[in-house]
Amino acid sequence: MKFGIVEVLTLLGSLGIFLYGMKLMSESLQKVAGDKMRNILAAMTSNRVKGIFTGFLITAIIQSSSATTVMVVSFVNAGLLSLVQSIGVIMGANIGTTVTAWLISILGFKVHMTTIALPLIGIGFPLLFSKHTKRKSLGELVIGFSLLFIGLGYLKDSVPDIKNNPEILHFLGNYTDLGYLSLLLFLGVGTLLTVIIQSSSATMALTLVLCFNGIISFEMAAAMVLGENIGTTITANLAAVVANVSAKRAARAHFIFNVFGVVWILILFYPVIKIINYVVIEMGFASPLSNPASIPVALSIFHSAFNITNTFIMVWMVRLIEKIVIKMVPDKDSDEEFRLQYINIGMLSTSELGILQARKEIYVYGERVTKMFGFVRELFIVKKDKKHESLVQKVEKYEEIIDRMEVEIADYLAKVSEGELSESASLKIRGMFEIIDNLESIGDSCRNLEKAMVRKKEGKVEFPKEISDNILKMFDLIDNSLEEMLVNLNKDYSEVNISKAEEIESQINKYRNELRKDHIKNVKAKKYKYKAGILYNELFSTCEKLGDYVINVSESIRDSQML
Repeated sequence: MKFGIVEVLTLLGSLGIFLYGMKLMSESLQKVAGDKMRNILAAMTSNRVKGIFTGFLITAIIQSSSATTVMVVSFVNAGLLSLVQSIGVIMGANIGTTVTAWLISILGFKVHMTTIALPLIGIGFPLLFSKHTKRKSLGELVIGFSLLFIGLGYLKDSVPDIKNNPEILHFLGNYTDLGYLSLLLFLGVGTLLTVIIQSSSATMALTLVLCFNGIISFEMAAAMVLGENIGTTITANLAAVVANVSAKRAARAHFIFNVFGVVWILILFYPVIKIINYVVIEMGFASPLSNPASIPVALSIFHSAFNITNTFIMVWMVRLIEKIVIKMVPDKDSDEEFRLQYINIGMLSTSELGILQARKEIYVYGERVTKMFGFVRELFIVKKDKKHESLVQKVEKYEEIIDRMEVEIADYLAKVSEGELSESASLKIRGMFEIIDNLESIGDSCRNLEKAMVRKKEGKVEFPKEISDNILKMFDLIDNSLEEMLVNLNKDYSEVNISKAEEIESQINKYRNELRKDHIKNVKAKKYKYKAGILYNELFSTCEKLGDYVINVSESIRDSQML
């Protein structure tokens, strides 16, 4: 059998159909589940057992432990999961990834799934034209599931036929009889394939196809499976490179868990292989050591037994793992004031999770804007020159931070919006763009207030006590509005009620009108100097504009939920 460029492309095309089916199935499931997927992962981690079950469930559904662990790192980065909770979910994810092997063992090679797949596509295809988002996603789910098994079928047929290509067997034979060296070699192959494909489930499918066609033995396939367990940790560690300290620790915990498991199973490798062989024969199958047809079932048992046993051993060592990763990744930079905290992890595995990360970062953005206004308020009452200069520098520094944050959050939202989004997700992103625009305008207003106060000091303008009290009262109202804005930003947007924010905004407008009316009278009566009057008018008018931007934030939150 000739195996040239066409055959290589056919093999790659088969793998492409398999991976695209897996991707389509995963993404459509996330869209069908929506926030439920996120809520399951965030809520069901109150103890280790629940965390393990949650990791198993999510990975079994989306068929990628890499995606689950990247998601876990993202949740830790967002502060939704603690390090200890994340370790439990990661353990469960390793068990969940064994589902792929069982699906293929039970369905992929015994039942001709391609004969079922096309009718399933016939069922799912009309749903793609539905205007209802969930129904359309359900159609994508069915088609993704079908393409996954069609790809698997083509994959099985497109690998070289070992019977007609004995030279390949001879070539591989040079590397299969080197004892533990062969095991380490195939372990490395499994690791490398998983890193390249970015899915241990896909690599497991490839391994099963190679076994079924007699290209590699059961022992070498088991070594590849162990390599896949190490390879899948690379994805999470890559994702955590630019994440915060907690997320880096979660990724390291995943690496420690899997590497420890591979080490102990390698020590007991051949006795374990004999036990698996005995179990398979007792189940009524031929020995996987001599019959390639039995290898898929044997490998599924090996994979499941390894991950379940490793989890059972390591679940009692969660606190120890926590201590190890804290030492591995010390918190060198505790001051994260001047950089993004939640969305510096890069693009995430789901758009829904990307929106959640952005919402958490926008709350931090709101906190920094509020802190900037605190500096402005302090600047108004400070007397000492040194303290005055220090506060001016802080306000100017924060304006730079706020401008940069707006750009970085907007860029991130633009990337998230490039993916496939539900109608509600699109509305949320649109609302978030409006929110960050208004938060940046609040920062600009704070800077304008600071500039007015600098002119006041440089011009040696003194305000009568009545004017100072009026400005401080206006500041109190702005403080109240900013506090309520933060309350709304910190809630799930669907739970936000802006009636209190609207009430405070009404008070600000009413008080501004009173001050303007009195100001006009006082100017005519010459109660204070012209320069003082100009600055006074500028301060309370700018405060009222700032209040407008604050209420705009709450209104954007409310509008982002209106479908």
